[in-house]
Amino acid sequence: MHIASPVSRKRARIEIIPLIDIMFFLLATFIMVSLSMIQNMGMPVNLPSAKTAKSDDAKPAAAIVIGKDGKISWNKEATTLEQLPAKLAVLTASIEDPKVFIHGDKESDFGLVVQVLDRVRAAGIKKTAIRTARDKGK
Repeated sequence: MHIASPVSRKRARIEIIPLIDIMFFLLATFIMVSLSMIQNMGMPVNLPSAKTAKSDDAKPAAAIVIGKDGKISWNKEATTLEQLPAKLAVLTASIEDPKVFIHGDKESDFGLVVQVLDRVRAAGIKKTAIRTARDKGK
């Protein structure tokens, strides 16, 4: 006859499933925090697509956004076409080789985009780009 002992003979073991859950939670948290640290200076606009679009490097640059309603913003701050040369002068004085990205909605006035581009070039900024979205292969 076998009498059960009040002391359990099972050995303690480390449960790994909760540990994996915690590690996935920490990984997701770190990814979300690192994504929120990226400086986004543009406003959300519907960018046109281009087959020759390339990704840009992560150096700091100024962003000029032209909405389809004709409103202009400089690094998320509303501005006008007349105020733009002063802001560009401050940029060229503070950064040695500044870059300017023009984000124009695909339904915005093309003449306004050209006027903004002309103001940027008149300020002596050579690195200017018009932002586009990558074409999905039509």
